[in-house]
Amino acid sequence: MLTEKRQEEILQILEVQGSVTVQELTERLDASESTIRRDLNVLDKKGALVKVFGGAVRNETRISTHEEQVALRQEQHRAEKLRIARYAASLIEPDDFIYLDAGTTTGCMIPFLTERSAIFVTNAVSHALRLTENGFRVILIGGELKAATEAIVGNEAYVTLQRYHFTKGFFGTNGADRSSGFTTPDINEAMIKECAMKHTRKPYVLCDSSKFRLTSPVSFGEFTSAHIITDRIPEESFRNLKNITVIPE
Repeated sequence: MLTEKRQEEILQILEVQGSVTVQELTERLDASESTIRRDLNVLDKKGALVKVFGGAVRNETRISTHEEQVALRQEQHRAEKLRIARYAASLIEPDDFIYLDAGTTTGCMIPFLTERSAIFVTNAVSHALRLTENGFRVILIGGELKAATEAIVGNEAYVTLQRYHFTKGFFGTNGADRSSGFTTPDINEAMIKECAMKHTRKPYVLCDSSKFRLTSPVSFGEFTSAHIITDRIPEESFRNLKNITVIPE
């Protein structure tokens, strides 16, 4: 059986059963164990399934179109966000030109910032106010204010960001999936995030583990387009990826 056909058969079996073992696949597809394991590795890297010990399970990426208010999101997974934010803040070096994206996890970085020579550009009004109060030099980009996320969006913000070249950028995300990448519910916010990320030498996505396997309607970056800082690897398929840093308790 051709490789492509065999891998299609594996995915069809998973679609029906939800899970399958290596032993079961070797018998049903008349293939060696090493061949089946190689197929599972390839399909896992593509995000088509999730490899587990002794077999595989169906990739059940969740779709979310709901966008919660900032006040509610601030209390969700707060301990994890603080660990992630503390580490992210430690990455800022003297004279860095930083983009700080709107979001609750990026906002958690502010109390941990110590590098006074860094300059911060942000599209979050609340971030700009807190940074200024803490004595940092801040540039707040102009544009339309989106109430739900307290973020500046729109054409004016987009055009402004195209002029900048950031040394590091710290981004929030509503979802992180190997197939759909980094996603957010709103296309206007996605455009701003994507533009800023493309103009950043070292982009970081701050992502607690609840965001993995979650997809929002609009993508703003491929899964490998930024380094991910998280609190926990949710499953084996993410474990060997080089663009993920885990901050333990």
